[in-house]
Amino acid sequence: MYFIDVILPIPLKQTFTYSVNKDEAAFLKPGMRVAIPFGKSKVYTGIVYQVHDQAPVGYETKSIDHILDDSPIITTVQLKHWEWLANYYMCALGEVIKAALPSAFLLESETIIKLVQTEILDESSLSDDEFLLYEALLHQSSLHINDARNILDRKNIVSVIQKLLDKNIIEVEETVYEQYKPKLKRYIKLASEYTSEEKLRELLDSLNRAPKQREVLMHLFMLSSKSKKPISATVLQKKSQASASTLKALEEKQILEAYFIQHDRVEFSGETSSDIKTLNEAQLVAYNEIKTSFKTQPVVLLHGVTSSGKTEIYVRLIEEVIKTGKQVLYMLPEIALTTQLIVRLQKYFGEKISVYHSKFSVNERVEVWKNVLAQKPKAQIVIGARSSLFLPFKNLGFVVVDEEHEPSFKQFSPSPRYNARDSAVVLAHLHKAKLLMGSATPSLESYHNAKSGKFGLVTLKKRFGNVLMPDIELVDIKEKSRKKQMTGHFSDRLLEEMREVLSNGEQVILFQNRRGFSPVVECTTCGVAPQCPNCDVSLTFHQYKNQLRCHYCGYNMAMMLSCLACGSETLDTKGFGTEQIETELKSLFPNHSIARMDQDTTKGKHAYSKIIEALENEEIDILVGTQMLAKGLDFRNIRLVGVMNADNLLNFPDFRAHERSFQLLQQVSGRAGRTQKRGKVLIQTYNPYHQILKQVSVNDFEGMYKEQLEERYNFKYPPFYRTVKLIFKDKNLARVQKASVWFGQALEIQFKENVLGPEPPPIGRIKNKYIIHLLVKIAKKQSLEKTKKYIENVRRSFNAIKEFSSVQITIDVDNY
Repeated sequence: MYFIDVILPIPLKQTFTYSVNKDEAAFLKPGMRVAIPFGKSKVYTGIVYQVHDQAPVGYETKSIDHILDDSPIITTVQLKHWEWLANYYMCALGEVIKAALPSAFLLESETIIKLVQTEILDESSLSDDEFLLYEALLHQSSLHINDARNILDRKNIVSVIQKLLDKNIIEVEETVYEQYKPKLKRYIKLASEYTSEEKLRELLDSLNRAPKQREVLMHLFMLSSKSKKPISATVLQKKSQASASTLKALEEKQILEAYFIQHDRVEFSGETSSDIKTLNEAQLVAYNEIKTSFKTQPVVLLHGVTSSGKTEIYVRLIEEVIKTGKQVLYMLPEIALTTQLIVRLQKYFGEKISVYHSKFSVNERVEVWKNVLAQKPKAQIVIGARSSLFLPFKNLGFVVVDEEHEPSFKQFSPSPRYNARDSAVVLAHLHKAKLLMGSATPSLESYHNAKSGKFGLVTLKKRFGNVLMPDIELVDIKEKSRKKQMTGHFSDRLLEEMREVLSNGEQVILFQNRRGFSPVVECTTCGVAPQCPNCDVSLTFHQYKNQLRCHYCGYNMAMMLSCLACGSETLDTKGFGTEQIETELKSLFPNHSIARMDQDTTKGKHAYSKIIEALENEEIDILVGTQMLAKGLDFRNIRLVGVMNADNLLNFPDFRAHERSFQLLQQVSGRAGRTQKRGKVLIQTYNPYHQILKQVSVNDFEGMYKEQLEERYNFKYPPFYRTVKLIFKDKNLARVQKASVWFGQALEIQFKENVLGPEPPPIGRIKNKYIIHLLVKIAKKQSLEKTKKYIENVRRSFNAIKEFSSVQITIDVDNY
């Protein structure tokens, strides 16, 4: 007897053992997919973990349904990396697999109902619902379970199906559907019998009375003479301005023939320019230092100020690696960034680039996966967001983590709650590849690692072309309000600068880290503000839809005409978001084009690229946006950046608030003046004497780093201590409080004063569940492995307590 251990994409820690025959055992390899029965009627896709001949003790094994792959779709290095992720971030390997694989690879099981006997039954023995299903099956051979639900117009139909099964009238089978469909493109060619000149002339004469069909043929000849490439049906239809019915008529007459070719969904069409920009003196020094560091250090941090030309250095290093035939992974925190970078890199590397992120359809992601696995030239360089580190690299030589400080590299929900930057370091180590991190404002952890010699450190202090760093000015809006020098949310200083910049035909970016029109709508009579019924937050007013929305659970309602509490019609909006800024701008600058970039305006697949393209083509004069704007985008004509209110960044209840504020403001400032003329940044604040704002205004990264590091040391935070956050959720407040206190006391036995909490977070209820946090701090000298084991043991004891069975626990390792 032979057996396989299978990992299922479900949150269970163990593997499951199934029996296979001798031939299957010889064929199967780790990383292949198999369809397997699980439970009473489910069929799952499992990943083969190992093949062996050790029978499990204590239970009978089931056999597999069928094998889904000819060869492994997951490499052994990937499995090692995923095991590390599951172990480090304290989750199940099945959860990592569910997050890592495109959903098309995880086949879905579908229940199909079929009739067993068709001879006439005694219909009086069937209930109304049973008879309806039986009658439907007489007219068609099989029914999908959803069709059965629709016929009976009820959700729970299991009991009806069970009764028909017991009476041996129907049978049930689970079929597994492959979700991936290759993209087929339709092409048109002339039927072979008309290839001779004589036949062709006859054909054209016969079509004198059908001018539209004749026109299609003339365009087909014209396109054929210009190019040897096949002619697609859509191109022919467009060029000849014909309808689909005209083409169909020619096909029915057997004059034209249609055929299909399989195409990749993501294709490059454009010009490549082989010459990579020559590096200037400062870049060349940095490039050589990186090369030298790589001889002794596998990981190097490049600390280069905004617009110093870090991308050009990456390009030079990538070029060297791909010449050796190895693969390159270029990771970015935000999809908005990939849009601009792809265009830049395609100029150098053309078809060698593939892109991988969540805005792509499932089929597009499957194609990239298969291309990387097959080591195809078109996937030699992969640009992607954090999920791209799950791809099946076989020959990875170089990893770039750009904007490494970005919080977007951390996955917060669902499991695995991994940090893509840290996971990429492990991935590069497994492949024996080099990794380069780049940022103008590195995270404290990475900078500390570089300073202490764990990583190599290279600095680039000059902007490309010796362009000056932007001139940063702090505007005291408390003083401006007192002197009545504010117009809405704009100070006279900001408006003055904006008018000057716009009159010179240059562009402006305005940053406000809050979307919507206003975060609070308040009744001026009784002071009541509408709250979300599911979460402890006020509803945000979105003017363009005239509705109040919750940004946590999606609850929405129409904007009220009067107060729900007292009926008064005097409602006032408090605070402001990007939408309100956009509205104010339209009245202040009616003759200029204004656009907004936030989660509401970038929902579509190509929404990012459309806004970025419009800004690059100077079709937008003023762009208002949230922190999406702060991420490494490169625009040539931005002269002024305005920060509408810096205070809501600084006053955030998080030990990283000051570091994040510095990074965000510095990054936003870096969008200004990236060509020869110096840029200007205006930061509006009620507290211009705040230490962080002073450091931003003089680009003092070192000062901020030293000050924050000292605070972190004093209060036992990263990089000196590691953190594990435990999040408790339940619909009953008393139960979740009791559960978190029990868990906290169990942890205090071992970790004493290094356990903080239990404490509710700033928003204590989301989606009708109350939330409590516990934080465990782990000293560097303390064993991380043993600490996690202890927490895991406490969790096991906790799960055994019946009273707490409904309390949901989430463990977040390195919760930053």
